[in-house]
Amino acid sequence: MDASRFTFHVSDARFSAFALTADAVSATSKRLEKLAILAEYLAPLGDADLSVACRFLSGQPFPPSDERTLNVGFSMASTVLIELSGVDPHEYGQLVVRLGDMGDVAERIMPPQPVEAGEPITLQSALAAFEQLASTRGTGNKAVLLRNLLAKATPPEAKYLVKLVTGDMRMGLKESLVEEALARMAGMGVAEIQRVNMLVGDVGETALMSRHGRLGEATMRLFHPLKFMLATPAEKPDDILAEARNRGETQLYVEDKYDGVRAQLHKQGERAELYSRTLDPVTNRFPEVTSALLALPHDAIFDGEIVALSGEIESRCLPFAALQKRMGRKTVSEALMAEVPVACMIFDLLYLDGEVLLDQPLSRRKALLAGLDLRYPLVRATSQLVPVEVFEEEARAGADEDVDDVEEVQEHPLDSMFNAARDRGNEGLMVKTSGSIYSPGKRGKAWLKVKRALATLDVVVTAVEWGHGKRRDMLSDYTFAVLGPEGNLLNVGKAYSGLTDAEIIEMTEWFKAHTVRDFGRVRLVEPLMVIEVAFDKIQPSARHKSGYALRFPRIARLRPDKRPQDASTLDEVRAIAET
Repeated sequence: MDASRFTFHVSDARFSAFALTADAVSATSKRLEKLAILAEYLAPLGDADLSVACRFLSGQPFPPSDERTLNVGFSMASTVLIELSGVDPHEYGQLVVRLGDMGDVAERIMPPQPVEAGEPITLQSALAAFEQLASTRGTGNKAVLLRNLLAKATPPEAKYLVKLVTGDMRMGLKESLVEEALARMAGMGVAEIQRVNMLVGDVGETALMSRHGRLGEATMRLFHPLKFMLATPAEKPDDILAEARNRGETQLYVEDKYDGVRAQLHKQGERAELYSRTLDPVTNRFPEVTSALLALPHDAIFDGEIVALSGEIESRCLPFAALQKRMGRKTVSEALMAEVPVACMIFDLLYLDGEVLLDQPLSRRKALLAGLDLRYPLVRATSQLVPVEVFEEEARAGADEDVDDVEEVQEHPLDSMFNAARDRGNEGLMVKTSGSIYSPGKRGKAWLKVKRALATLDVVVTAVEWGHGKRRDMLSDYTFAVLGPEGNLLNVGKAYSGLTDAEIIEMTEWFKAHTVRDFGRVRLVEPLMVIEVAFDKIQPSARHKSGYALRFPRIARLRPDKRPQDASTLDEVRAIAET
């Protein structure tokens, strides 16, 4: 697509210009064209509109540090769209299934002209509508506000308003692309823009600081969650050691991989907050961890894993399922705390008393962490610092032994450590290079994870079906999808085993409340629930849009700690299928 078609000679604060820009970005796969379109649109905007446009383009009505939420679900948006468009509900359901994106459906079914006459929607009026939605209580009241907003929208505007209110932009545009566009406008490298955006937690404010030459004033603001650093799966010990050698590393930290809830802990003065992997606040679900954090005489940001315990701290960690009772609660009673005791295994330190530690090597972060007096249930995760050459020498010695019985060959030291971690009830190992910096949101090879032997994927449930026999009154059969190249969901299979009846009963009620379209036996549901599925192999399939199907899939566990955008990707599926 020719980016020159989308030139804005003057500041255009209309939402229609935003929609035009978003469409243009979505229509091209060329990164440089995307950047040119964004720069042409953003550069003429006034300050207030620039900050809003950058947030909207990143898929956020509000900055991450703003705890307000719209609480507009697919069901509410569907009801409003059906009313305004007059489309048959059955036809609407079929469109949702076929297009897989409610915003695209809105553009398809809304009348060419706004249902109600009025002033054109602008960036500021859209923001005001979102703010009113966030502050309004009651599904009925929210539905009226959403209807009033969409009634004034053209089809392209409705498309992106719906995408924003449902949190489902999926347009081939991520916040990183907005950061690159801002860097291009400022004539600087993108690294400084990314650093400032990470510190302040608001791409809209970052845009203004960039425009006015104030990037150097940025300081770390607590209580906006940083993206978590991610690990790359690894299986063979030799591959792990080879990766360390390639990076020029001589030492590795080896620690247990816990089966819990990844948590980021912020403490400053008299305030403490906990954030999950989905960047949502979970402070109230773990009050004992929060109390211990408040007692710490430092301002800090920690990275860790909250685990359920079978008793005292020396006891084995319980499986993730033990935390389920806490995950859906706004408040946790003393009785529940006693029933499911928890601890937070702290394994990294990102900020301490005014110093940002992200660019410091892991060895220094670990040393500073060791100097802190953490009180239970804050517990330093046990890390073993091992020279790479020791691993290599021990592994070579075992491999070179001349023995008749292969079972007597010495086990690789990393395999031994993995088995010991599994014996402690944990998932496996994390292996981290001592010189690694903390890279928020990045999945590099400085951190490697060694998990269970069975292959698993994190997938999003897109449809559910009533079961058979004793489960005929339960929604027990789940169709699930992975993320496509543009963030779209592509089905890869259906599973109906792995969960207990109690879990299925609970999930049945959840799916009833999040049904988009009821086809009788099958229900199309909001693509919000992430589950982990295990399988034997992946094979090509024309049945699913992904082109693949999982063989003998079974549900390993529910993953309420993950968002749909955290699901496995089609590239991962393809890589597994090819091997």
